[in-house]
Formats: sequence, C-alpha cells, structure tokens
Amino acid sequence: MTREQALNFLHKHVKNQNLRRHCYAVEAVMRALARRFNENEEVWGIAGLLHDADYEETKEDMRAKHTKLLMQWLLDFAVDSDIKDAILAHGWGYVNDAPMPRTKMQWALYCCDELTGLIVAVALVMKDKRLSSVSVDSVVKKFSEKSFAKGANREQIKKCESALGIQLNDFVSIALAAMKSVSPELGL
Repeated sequence: MTREQALNFLHKHVKNQNLRRHCYAVEAVMRALARRFNENEEVWGIAGLLHDADYEETKEDMRAKHTKLLMQWLLDFAVDSDIKDAILAHGWGYVNDAPMPRTKMQWALYCCDELTGLIVAVALVMKDKRLSSVSVDSVVKKFSEKSFAKGANREQIKKCESALGIQLNDFVSIALAAMKSVSPELGL
C-alpha cells in the first residue's frame, strides 16, 4: 500500500476532521522516529496514518472491535505485516486480545499516539492556538499536570524511555518538530 492509497483509504473511512488530523500527526511523528532509528519511513508513516482508521466505526465498542475491523478492511490491500502488527499492538491495554508491543515500530506507535494528543491540547491553550507557540518545556510542564488533558495516558507516553531508549524531553522534541512540519494539515 502506498501513502496515496493509505490516505484515500483513511478519507474513505474517517469523516471527522479532527480524527484525520490526529492520524496525520501520528504519521508525521512515526516518520520522524523511523528516521531516528534508520528504519523504513514509508512503512512507519503508513502505520501511523492508518492506526485509527476504524475508530469511527468501533468507538462504541472499542475493547472488542478497534483495530480488528481495520484488519478485515485491509485484507483487500497489499499491506506490510509490520504495519498490521503495529496497528494491532497500539491497542495494547485498551483492546481485548491486543498484543503487547514488541518491536521498535510497535512501541513507537504505542507511545506517540498519546503524545500527539497532549501536544495538540497544549497548542489549543496557547493564545494563538498554534504549534509554533508550543515548546518542549511547555509540553513537559503540562505533562506533569495530571488534570490537564486527562485523556492523554502519561504512562503510555513515558514508555518511550524504557521501550525506545529515548528520554521524555527528547521524545517530546522529536514529536513536536514532526508535528510542526505538518502544522497546516493539522490546522494548528
């Protein structure tokens, strides 16, 4: 599956603009992490782009259906098994029977998924609501405020240190730079 095919697939299955933007953000971060680890940027990026493509259809019963419906949809496409495995593992702890992440790519998707939401939340409390106003320090400060963006699982994000060998501040820096590089697509 090419990026263009993945984007068309995403747009077919995801109508909510904010969810599309979330997928674009995760794609950008996954590409940046692939570069850091000298991995295949296209494969990592497509995993990020597609990881929540079935969310609108499964949100009422995520524990039972999220990622599984997407796997059914992807049967009609030539999709790298690493992409499928990463998508399945990103549901670890939330989705019934989701496997624990094992590879760097799987851990990267698992950790950055939550971080992109936190970064967006930080941008939205900025006066101009722009990523350009967000700094690593502002994200790290909000990270420690448990009442801010409560839905962003800090423990999941913090796994970047043990699972990926990247300190939290560096992980935030990589993700923030990646998201800033696609800020027009994110509306931020």
